[in-house]
This record gives sequence, C-alpha cells and structure tokens, in this order.
Amino acid sequence: MAADTTDIDDIREQARRWLADDPDPTSRDELTAVLDRLPASAPELADRFAGPLTFGTAGLRGPLRAGPNGMNLAVVTQAAAGLVGWLAAQGGTGPLVIGYDARYGSRQFAERTAQVATGAGRPALLLPRPLPTPVLAYAVRHLGGVAGVMVTASHNPPQDNGYKVYLGAELGGELGAGAQIVPPADAGIEAAIRAVGPLTEVPLGAAGQVLGDDLVAAYVERATAVIDPEGPRDLTVAYTPLHGVGAAVLTAAFASAGFPVPGVVPDQAEPDPAFPTVSFPNPEEPGAVDRLIALADSTGADLAIANDPDADRCAVVVREGADGWRMLRGDEVGVLLADHLMRRGVTGLYATTIVSSSLLRAMCAARGLPYDETLTGFKWIVRAGGGSAPLVFGYEEALGYCVAPEHVRDKDGITAALTVAELAAGLKTQGRTLTDRLDELAAEFGVHHTDQLSARVDDLRVIADAMARIRAATPTTLLGHPVDSVRDLLPEADVVILRTGTARVVIRPSGTEPKLKAYLEVVEPVTNGDVPAARSRAAQAVARLRAEVGAALGI
Repeated sequence: MAADTTDIDDIREQARRWLADDPDPTSRDELTAVLDRLPASAPELADRFAGPLTFGTAGLRGPLRAGPNGMNLAVVTQAAAGLVGWLAAQGGTGPLVIGYDARYGSRQFAERTAQVATGAGRPALLLPRPLPTPVLAYAVRHLGGVAGVMVTASHNPPQDNGYKVYLGAELGGELGAGAQIVPPADAGIEAAIRAVGPLTEVPLGAAGQVLGDDLVAAYVERATAVIDPEGPRDLTVAYTPLHGVGAAVLTAAFASAGFPVPGVVPDQAEPDPAFPTVSFPNPEEPGAVDRLIALADSTGADLAIANDPDADRCAVVVREGADGWRMLRGDEVGVLLADHLMRRGVTGLYATTIVSSSLLRAMCAARGLPYDETLTGFKWIVRAGGGSAPLVFGYEEALGYCVAPEHVRDKDGITAALTVAELAAGLKTQGRTLTDRLDELAAEFGVHHTDQLSARVDDLRVIADAMARIRAATPTTLLGHPVDSVRDLLPEADVVILRTGTARVVIRPSGTEPKLKAYLEVVEPVTNGDVPAARSRAAQAVARLRAEVGAALGI
C-alpha cells in the first residue's frame, strides 16, 4: 500500500508541474478535476502521464485531453517550438504553411503553431478555413514553404486529434518536396521537441498571415487539369464527406471539370467534429456509407463516392446486381486508376506498398512500365524508386491514391474522385461499368482476391506475442501448398511476409491503431473466360486462408 501511495504522490507531483506550465485554462481545469478525484482517479491520471505522445513519421496523434499523453495546447506548443527550432537548425528558410480540419481544437492548435513560428521570427501562412489535407500538401510546394503542418486526426474517432508535418523542397529534396517526413527527420524533430524548455518561455508572435481563397482556387484549377478536358462528362454521382471538410472543394472541382455537381448526403454535408451520424468516421467501417447508398439509390446515381473527414482518402461504391451496392476494395480502385492512366498513355513509375495487391506488379510487367513497392504509407510511396524514374501513380490499399504526384505528393481524395469519375463516364458511353473493367483485368491477369484479417486489442502485448508466435512457428504450408518464401523485415519494419505459388500473407502491427493486421491475397487463374467462377474459387480460398492465418497467430 505504501508503494501505491508513493506512486500516487509521484504522479500528483508530475501533474502539478504540468499545471504550472499549461497555457490553456480549460485543460488546467480538466486536469485539476482529475486530481480532485484522487485516489479514485489514479489509473486515469497514470495513463495521462504514462509518457509523452511520441513524434513519429505520422507526427502526433492522440486523444484530446490534458497531460503529456494527449493532444492539447501545451503539447502542440511544445511540438511547434521543437519543429521551428529544428527547421532553423537545418538552415531552412521560407514560411511555415499551416492547415487544419474541423475537429475539436484544430483551429486553436493551428493558430498556436503560427504564433510559435512568428515568435521565432519565421513567417507563418495559415490556410483560410478548415480544408482537406491535400490542399495543405499542395500549398507547401505552391507557396515555397520550408515545411507544412496539418492539424488533423484523419478518420480517427471524434475524441482524437493529430499533427502531421510535411517538408518543402529545401529540406525534403526533390522526392520529398511537399511530402510527409521520413527518418531521420522524425527523430530529429522529436529530439528538438524534448529539448524545449518551459512553455512560459516560448515566445509567441502574431497569428500569422491568413491566406485567401485564391489558394483554394489554385488547388482546384490544378486538380481539374489532372483529367482530360475533352472526355465524357455524363455521370450522376452521389457523395459524402462524412461530416468532414471535403464537400466544398470536391464539388468545386467537379464543377470546374465540367461534371454535374455530385449530390451530397444532406445530414453529412457540413463539417461536424461530433460526427453524429456515424459510429466511426471511416468509410471502410460498417454502416458508414449507408446514407450515401440511400442517396445513390434515390437519385439513380451511376456511382457513389465518399471521402474520409480530411479528404485524403477516397472510397468508391458501385452498383452490383439490380438492387445492391458494393464498396470497391482499395486494391480494386488502385488497379482501376493505374489501368486508366496506362490506357491514357501515362508513362513513368507506378508504385504501391508491400501489403497491396500484386496485380499492379503484373500489369506493369506486361506493359513494360517501371514498378516499385514500398513499406506502408505515402511518405514511402512518393519516394518509390529513389528517383530512378518519375513517379506517375501510387496507391495503398487503405483507400489512398496519388494520381498526380506533380500536383500533390501525397494521397489525395479529391483528384482520385475526379479520375474515377472520368473513367466511369468514359465506360458509361460504352454501356459498361467499373466492375466490367475489373472483370476485363481479371480475365487478362487472373483474379487477385485480397482481404484482411484485423484484430483490435486492448493490450499491445497481444500483438507482440502474435508476432513472436508467427516468427517462432512459421507455417510451412498455406492452403495445402508449401510456403516457398518467408521475409522478415526486422529491424527495418515489424513485418513478416509469407508466399506460396498462388497466395501471399503480410502480417504487421498497425502504425496508427492498436490492431494486428494480416493482409491476404490469393491469385486464381481464369479458365475458359469464366471470371465469376474464378472469383468464387478465390473467395473460398481466401476464407480458408483467413482461418489458417488466424490460427497461426493465435487470434
């Protein structure tokens, strides 16, 4: 019991020191209330002070709450001071460009970042309102920024927020200009953040220069130029931004490109940080696009499109049968976009990640185009090939697509939606659909059926134990075929890849959520032109593979 009392006293003292340095009266009141509930609140207080949010290659992301293990004004002030100090130490010149979404705290965190930058003598350019992440990524290059900050938690739950960092050409180089940071920049920024002294001594300047709508107009103009100005435009689209910030920019881009303006789900059209109509603001989650499908049905839409809340991802929902709708997998949209660009004559490097379908590799090999695959994340995709050939397209299976790297060097749900619409409109003139094109690709390259086994955990040790188990007792067969290739990517990445002649399994912990993920793929040849039969065989095989991998992982 004495040890417990000592622990409580230690955490109480940490909290008191935090309170003395916290610049936000609201979070001070919040933490004081937690202290007042001791000893009952000891577990909560211990969690808040379990350690600081770590600045990694995805920046910061965490729950909105007082204390070092949360997103709050104190943590953001320290992060901004560390980032600005690191930029100065690298000799970086130029302004810091700052964007933000409509989540709780986003604008406040963005404005504080601007104040820290100007307080250190660096110009700060603030986007004019809550806007999509790809607009910020575009602005970093368009405005010659030394770096960019986007305050967003993407498709995380409503109680979260986050802080992503991009570098300009000066410090990011040609491949990383306007892209998310990669090592060693993340470690350098993290060290600079930890070196920041008392927050009361961080100088604060003006809130920076608020940019005008001409920046958004420039983004829309460049986005419109991604597609063929002479292509078909007869397409009815239903759309939802899922209470995020994508609607105004996406509808403006469609109108500028000459498409009919998509119908927008009315009660999801405006930004709302509470995300009241979805249990989880991610288009991949069950039920998230139910309202979108209802709108598509009622309007006779040819196609339904959803962005995630910061509009860097794009989900595509297609009619299947007389009355049904189906969301395409990220791999399906990825190969459709790649195939479309190839048919348009776009030459250069096509890239995806190690967890995506191997179909893109097969397409590039057959068509004589350079191909590369990277670790998961667009920070790696946009650097694919190391400059050996210019990147022209990249995608990841988690609904992220980069159809125009010279426009936005990151995933961009707006230009992806435009390009999908271009493809669908062209197929419509032939009386065909996106699923018809997928069948055509399957007939040529075989059915590449992908799926995912995902286990959310409360205790991260479960993930560590499962990864240790698969390494210690690696399956020798999958689906009755010998495992002829085992790749363990440690120490570079905590990833294990198993292959047979017709199947592949990639196992890794999630980089953003407490999940263990296994990415499954079975390749089934099409015989006698019977694509449906091949799809059925592949689906059955993937179901068996899921069971085998789950047993091997112990989940």
